Amino acid sequence: MNLIRAFTEHPASVGETYTEHLASVGETYTEHLANAVCFGTRMMLAGIACLVHGVLPFLFVRTGSRAITELNGRLIARQPVQPVQPVRPIRPVRQDVASDPRLPL
Repeated sequence: MNLIRAFTEHPASVGETYTEHLASVGETYTEHLANAVCFGTRMMLAGIACLVHGVLPFLFVRTGSRAITELNGRLIARQPVQPVQPVRPIRPVRQDVASDPRLPL
C-alpha cells in the first residue's frame, strides 16, 4: 500500500529514490535485478528446507543456517567501499598568509 501511495503522491521522489539506491550499491538495473533474483530464490529455497526440517527434523539440519551465513557474506562483500575521511577538515588558506612574499607558493 505504501508503494502505491508513494507513486501517486510523490512520483518524482520515487524516481530519485530508485536511482539513488542503484548508485548507492554501485549496480546497473540489470545487475541489481540479477542479484535480487538470486538472493530471493536462495531465501525461498532455504525457507522451504526449513519448513521440511520442521516436519522431518533429520532432513536439512544445517541448510537454513548455511544459507543465512552465505547470503550475509555475499551482502557484506558487495557493499561499496566508503571513501576515507580526512582526520581533520581541510581549512582554506588565510589571505594574509597567502599574500606574504616571503612564502614560496
